[in-house]
Amino acid sequence: MTAGDSTAPPRAGRREWAGLGVLALPTAVLAMDMTVLHLAAPTISSELSPSGGQLLWILDIYGFLIAGFLMTMGTLGDRIGRRRLLLIGAAAFALASVLAAYASSAETLIMARALLGVAGATLMPSTLALISTMFAVPAQRTFAVAVWMTCFISGEAIGPLVGGLLLEHYWWGSVFLIAVPVMTLLLVAGPRLLPEHREGATGRFDLTSAALSLVAVLSLVYAVKRLSESGPGLAPPAWGVLGLVVGAVFLRRQRRLAEPLVDLGLFRIPAFSAALGTQTLAVCAMAGSQLLLMQYLQSVLGLSPLQAGLWTLPAVSIGIAGTLLAPRLVTRVRPATVVATCLGIAAVGALMIVPAGSEDGPAWAITGFTVLYGGITPILALTTDLIVGSAPSERAGSASAISESGAELGLSLGMALLGSLGLAVYRQQLGEQAPQGLDDETLHEAQDTIGGAVTTAEGLPEPLSGALLDAARDAFTTGLHSTALLTAAALLATAVLAAVTLRRAPTTGEQDAAADQEPVAPVAGDGRDRSL
Repeated sequence: MTAGDSTAPPRAGRREWAGLGVLALPTAVLAMDMTVLHLAAPTISSELSPSGGQLLWILDIYGFLIAGFLMTMGTLGDRIGRRRLLLIGAAAFALASVLAAYASSAETLIMARALLGVAGATLMPSTLALISTMFAVPAQRTFAVAVWMTCFISGEAIGPLVGGLLLEHYWWGSVFLIAVPVMTLLLVAGPRLLPEHREGATGRFDLTSAALSLVAVLSLVYAVKRLSESGPGLAPPAWGVLGLVVGAVFLRRQRRLAEPLVDLGLFRIPAFSAALGTQTLAVCAMAGSQLLLMQYLQSVLGLSPLQAGLWTLPAVSIGIAGTLLAPRLVTRVRPATVVATCLGIAAVGALMIVPAGSEDGPAWAITGFTVLYGGITPILALTTDLIVGSAPSERAGSASAISESGAELGLSLGMALLGSLGLAVYRQQLGEQAPQGLDDETLHEAQDTIGGAVTTAEGLPEPLSGALLDAARDAFTTGLHSTALLTAAALLATAVLAAVTLRRAPTTGEQDAAADQEPVAPVAGDGRDRSL
């Protein structure tokens, strides 16, 4: 190699790794905000007196708007600058957090949560896209994505725990103020540590495509949420059809535009499509299992929400360790092998949940979930890296947004489909095992949810109360077993799919070697602003 050659991509230095820390912290806060309100809901109900519908919107609108705006914000960051959009989003998130913390009415809190969702949608794809810009060496980028994913996993896990601690000493609004110092740090350190990158597109940003994307995604997410909450009926398919129709119009428009909101050409990249499909299915399996497990721990075994959260910490610890180990494995072992093996391990974990009984302690269920979680979390980091790494650098923001959208879709589908299966088995089993002397109205109330059965039983005399509780817990446990078996089968099928579709994806060691041999594009005119 001669002194004038520009062959190998530059390795990340101290500034880039410090910048990664600045990017990872907001990711943890975003994840915490998805779960931190679970424990605060009763206090909010007593303080603000929201209606049942308003309380649901307080809990749900944050995730809805993150999902709805991800693709729009990812593409916008490519056009106006990823660092610029990230800093705008950080400022908006901090202000919306203060508004939420001091909200004096349910309407104000809903509005604040909506603003948090929009701001969160600017942060998630921007952080991931900037990582792809800052870490050009494949092995370094894979590890950086793993650190980013680790912070997200940690934030989601500790959200209820932090919320519980704050609620013991402060008012409910304190759970929102966690974000303020983190976003302030990002606003102060971001301009010094993070590079700017923009695609350089000159065309008009297509607001019609943005609106179509928002309506399509929100309709589909709402459809699966209604399915998970109320089961089959007219509303879920109606919303689903609306989402699919608007989505078809959106896709048709993207094909006709010179500068589309979403580059559909990304889906013609084999590694991109294969990794996206694997990631969505893996998240679906994990989300559905986690939903049912938390209900099992609380309603069947009688643990408090905080105790249930503490029992999941072993799974989170194993998941974090596996996520950080995975980048080392793919330097020598092909991603297809690592991903398929991890999916197989997760399937074994799902099968280990099956022996859990309604009268046993949490050992079987927690052990099985720990193995399942530890198998899936490394996959999320690896597939995210494959999605972003396989896309052209100028489309990193759009690719990051599609990756996050796939994860959001998997999350919603997992809770809706597996949750609905578990609920259907529960209802059938409880109908067959209900104790004698229970009238039809009371049985119907108990069949709504396992939590409803516990509440209903508290108002009944003994021995009818104890008999109903035993029947409900046995019925829910049977539903948990059924979904665990289906999850194991789905994970094994996904393992085969990943082994086949990702077989051509090289190791990061092979990518590094190839990058050392091939010239990289010259710095001039590549759209990057390297000034501090």
